Amino acid sequence: MPCQPKRLESVELSSTSPSLAQFPELKMATQNIVVAGVGRFGAQVATGLFQLGHDVLAIDQNQARIQDLIGRVTYSVAGDVTDEVLMRDLGVESFDVAIVAIGRNVESSIMTAVLLRSLNIPMVVARARNQLHAETLQRIGCDRVINAEEEAGMRLAQTLFTPNVTDYIPLGGAQGISRMQMPERFRDMTLRDAGFTEFRDQNHLSVLALIRDQNARLIPDLDERTRPTDEIVVAGQKNLVDELAG
Repeated sequence: MPCQPKRLESVELSSTSPSLAQFPELKMATQNIVVAGVGRFGAQVATGLFQLGHDVLAIDQNQARIQDLIGRVTYSVAGDVTDEVLMRDLGVESFDVAIVAIGRNVESSIMTAVLLRSLNIPMVVARARNQLHAETLQRIGCDRVINAEEEAGMRLAQTLFTPNVTDYIPLGGAQGISRMQMPERFRDMTLRDAGFTEFRDQNHLSVLALIRDQNARLIPDLDERTRPTDEIVVAGQKNLVDELAG
């Protein structure tokens, strides 16, 4: 079972600092994640994973960023993620997942990824700044490479001319998952009356969830009457999503 998160003051370590023997739960946990670099992207990843119930160790040289994460992740440490002695002192080699979230400093990103791979962490995920950076990370053995800017740009392109669509995740080919405001013509109707069936609507779109007051109802009851502020999540062909949202 994962260790129970506890609030810790930020810890500033150097290569000569003691190990995390003072945090025995961290090494005993079966599902630990280390996030290297906690700028805007890394902080969102770290806090999001913590909210999902994972044990998260956040490391960054910027003391202010580390202070900001106190209470929002399991452990926050100020230190150099390219320092092998420090990383071993932190017991990072026993972690299940490592995420290299360093954005601007490509050299530091690559050095950190190489170090984490050498520590034999089962899964290493890295953020890439551009295509060359992504290819380099793949060649050194990262299990997954994320181009955050490219993915954000793709989502913007997919939603720019369909204002009712608030998010879009491509699944390959012309298929995708869309989150959208409830189409006005369907408001105050039941999902069944709107034409949706158990798994696919009349346009061959699967309704995955109904979102109301920030709470998602997976595979919603088709007799549920919609409200003006509702959102729906559907999966299917992008052109059909556009028609539905239009």
